[in-house]
Amino acid sequence: MFNQPQGGNEMPRFAGTPTMMRLPAAESAQGLDAAFVGVPLDIGTSNRSGTRYGPRQIRQESVMIRPYNMATGAAPFERLQVADLGDVATNPYNLADSVRRIEQAYDAIVQHGCVPLTLGGDHTLTLPILRAMARRHGPVGLIHVDAHADTNDSMFGEQLAHGTTFRRAHEEGLLDARRVVQIGLRGSGYAADDFDWSRRQGFRVVPAQQCWHRSLEALMAEVREQMGDGAVYLSFDIDGLDPAFAPGTGTPEVGGLSVWQGLEIVRGCRGLSLVGGDLVEVSPPYDGSGNTALLAANLLYEMLCVLPGQ
Repeated sequence: MFNQPQGGNEMPRFAGTPTMMRLPAAESAQGLDAAFVGVPLDIGTSNRSGTRYGPRQIRQESVMIRPYNMATGAAPFERLQVADLGDVATNPYNLADSVRRIEQAYDAIVQHGCVPLTLGGDHTLTLPILRAMARRHGPVGLIHVDAHADTNDSMFGEQLAHGTTFRRAHEEGLLDARRVVQIGLRGSGYAADDFDWSRRQGFRVVPAQQCWHRSLEALMAEVREQMGDGAVYLSFDIDGLDPAFAPGTGTPEVGGLSVWQGLEIVRGCRGLSLVGGDLVEVSPPYDGSGNTALLAANLLYEMLCVLPGQ
């Protein structure tokens, strides 16, 4: 018998235990096919803080999500055992120790063959997750949705920050550079070649302006071919979407992707060997309506709906 989200006729949606989609909570990933995991972290941010509250607010806004995906026909809770593993106990005073704690927690999750879907939390958290992924699967392909490349060599002299994640991951051999695509990059920079470091490593870069006024279904068909049969990790920074749709984030950039393009990207991952995913950089203090966290919760559900076995 697979776990099911608690229905609105069993308990009012404004009540009950605040887990992701009102799923059962679990202490361990043992026996789970997939799990939602919170990483309340914001000491890696460079502008507006508040992403430490992201996991809690995403869970709160997930209460209206029902088990059956009416658009795609996916019914993940008929085929996958899923639970909410709660939050990683990050260190609010020490980013390096927080990274160590996240890495240790995800090592324990993936050793059970469980696919983690992470509620962030700033983008620093993806580095320790990728370390755990690479130990189990080897270098992984990466689909990275973001306004920013996050490939800085350092930030204020620090090697660990939310803007250095994918340079560190590449340097550590965690990524298969031939199977990395970054979608939605945009905004101002310090130099004309700010995105060229990614290109020099062999990453595919798809700037936001190349996505304007078009469906991304064709792009995702190309991405699926590029990723092939190997393990793939999906990292979705909410600021990849335009702040008109997702204002509750720390480093907003105008001219971003639309909600429907975000859905096309996630739904376009169906058929890939997804070994994990994250939705990061939701900052509830800047999300007065709750719409950013609502969107994040739904994108995480869509990730669940395209996992292998669906």
